[in-house]
This record gives sequence, structure tokens and C-alpha cells, in this order.
Amino acid sequence: MKNTETAQTEIRKQADRRTFVWMPRLDFYVVREFLIPFSVLIFAFTLLFLIGDVFNDVDKFLEHDGAAWLAVEYFVLKIPGNIRFILPITVLLSCMYTLANFGRHREITAMRASGISLFRCSVPICAIAFCVMLVNFWFNETLIPTCTQKASRIVYSLSEKKSGRQGGRQASGNAVQYPTTDNRRNWMFGKFDSEGTQYNVRLKFFELVTEPDGTAVRRTVRQLDAASVEHLPGKGWVFRNCEERKVAPNGLPYPPVRAAELVVPSSDAPETPDMILKAISEPEMLSAFEIFEFLRENPNLPTPIRRIYETYFYQHVAFPWACFLCAFLALPLAAKNERSGIFLAILIAVGVIVAYQVVSEALLLLGKNGSLPPVVAGLFPTAAFAAYGIFLARKSG
Repeated sequence: MKNTETAQTEIRKQADRRTFVWMPRLDFYVVREFLIPFSVLIFAFTLLFLIGDVFNDVDKFLEHDGAAWLAVEYFVLKIPGNIRFILPITVLLSCMYTLANFGRHREITAMRASGISLFRCSVPICAIAFCVMLVNFWFNETLIPTCTQKASRIVYSLSEKKSGRQGGRQASGNAVQYPTTDNRRNWMFGKFDSEGTQYNVRLKFFELVTEPDGTAVRRTVRQLDAASVEHLPGKGWVFRNCEERKVAPNGLPYPPVRAAELVVPSSDAPETPDMILKAISEPEMLSAFEIFEFLRENPNLPTPIRRIYETYFYQHVAFPWACFLCAFLALPLAAKNERSGIFLAILIAVGVIVAYQVVSEALLLLGKNGSLPPVVAGLFPTAAFAAYGIFLARKSG
């Protein structure tokens, strides 16, 4: 009896050691079996999204007689934004398929009989999912904002060509208006270029005065109109071929003064083209770092606008984690449906990811409207996703 207990104890110790030891043959086998469906699904989903983009946007190039190479460049630039949404469901489906396939061929049973737990079997998959999460985060922070801006510039260049105008890269339409959050300046650009010279620019300076009845109003004290404006870091804004109008305290204007070049230092107008681009861009098109910088640079944002940007910030930070959580969630689901076949596992996986997307969009809307705090609206779907995975993992033992 004692010998039997000693043998069982030794078997358990060996099984525990196998949980943490590196087993290259098993790990490479699991990685290979996972990467096959993962690669196929990435290609299939990317192709489907690309076909949808072509059907939705090809008329833009047909209407404006765009070159074929320009259309190819545009649709290639749309791919990274699609892959951002493809990656989580691809990881989940690939993980569910791989583990369900192992269960169908009784490979999981064989691993457990050898003292290898389901958790240890899926460690390589979790490592790949973590790498995919980092790639998704990199897409969100660097590649997608750049590609989105370039794609927008291509569409704008087509409209310029059609109307016979000439110009540089456009941020958001031909004319741009940017009132500063402190209500002391108002920029109006006839043509805004985030990386070059601005044209047909008007800059108004205001001061806040208190009326005799106690109400605070804005009064224009200075106005600059220039044919072109350029921002020089460390120097300020250089207005060329400009006209300056100042207003006396009694409200009467001084005679206008023309100048070939006039410099407005950064102390008077601290805005930069990059700050203006962030302000006029849709918040969902910005990266989490750009949103953080925008909120830091504009402490006087109105509460409704700040709430929208904060909601998107938290969502951008949390969303990439869905790639890793999909692999983590697949483990207990696959163990629970080990004998039910691949079809049921895939149905469950699709249902979970659809529910996650629906809840994310619903809470995003509630956060933007002010019905929920931004941190709750942005982080709760991913946090609930993680909690559900932990619950199933503990339940499955």
C-alpha cells in the first residue's frame, strides 16, 4: 500500500514538472496546428473585407477618373484598419478549432494520460495570442492612423483633380475652422496641410470682458489675414503677405496694417499643425497616445467633448487585449465541448465574439452620451470578457 502511494506521488510530481518544462516536440506541434487555421482565416477575412471595401469605395475612383495604381494604393491602405478587427475573432476561431480538433482525435485525452494538462498544452497558443495582441496594439498606435490619413488624402486629391484645384495633402476637407479651447483664438484655414504651408488663413484674437450686468463676453482685439502661413518649431507662426487689424478698447478699429511677413510667437499662439489635426480628426481615427496628448494639451476642453475622447482612449487601450483573452477563453470552452465536435465549438466562439462586439459598441455610445463614465464604457467589455474567461477556467478545473 505504501509503495502504491509512493508511486502515485512520484507520478504527480512528474506531471507537475511537465506543466512548466519546455517540451519542444509538443510545443512545435501545437504551434503548427494552430498556425494553419490562423493563416487561412486571416487571409479569408482580409479578402472578404477587401472585397467589401472595393464595392463600397470603387465609385470614388470611377467618378473622378482615378488612376488604377492610385486605387490599388487606397485599398491597400485600408487593409490594416480591417485587420485590427479581424485579429480577435481569428485568434478565437483558430484556438477553438485547434483544441476541438485535438479533442475529436482524442489527443487531449492522450496528453492528460501522459500527465500534461490542457493548460500546458495551450501555452504555445497563448504565447502566440500575446504576440498578436502586441501587433494589434502597434497597428492601433502607428500604422492605422497613418494609413487612414493617407487614404483620406488620396480621396481628397481626386476631388481636387476633378474640380481643377491644386494643393497639398488635406486633413479634413478644403476649409478648416479651429477655435481654441480657452476661447481666446479662432483659426480659419482656406486650405489646411498638417505637414506644410497653410493658405488663406484668418486668425482672430479675443479677450474676455465683463459687462456692467456681470455677463462675460468675448471681444475681438486683433485679426490677421494672410495669403500663406507656416509654422516653425521654436519660433511660432510666420504670416506672409498679411494684413493686421487691431481694435481699440472702445470697440473702434485701427487702420489696417499690411506686412510682407509677420511672426506670431508661440507664446501668443501655442497651437501647432499637429494639435489642430488632432482636434479636427475624428477621435476613433486617432491612436491612444494621440488622444492622451490631445487631452493633455487641451485642459479646457468642454466636458462633452472631453468625455468622447476619454471614452475612445480607454477603448483603444483595452481592445487589443481581446486577442489574448480570446485564446484564454477558448481553453475552458474547448475542454467543456471536447466531445461535442468542432461545429459546436465554432458556434460558441462566434456567439462570444459577437456579444463582445455588440456590448462594446453599446457601451461606447453610452460613454459618449454621458450615460456612463468613460473609464467604464471603455474598459468594461474587455474586463467582463476576462472575468468570464477566468470563471469558466475555474469552473472547468
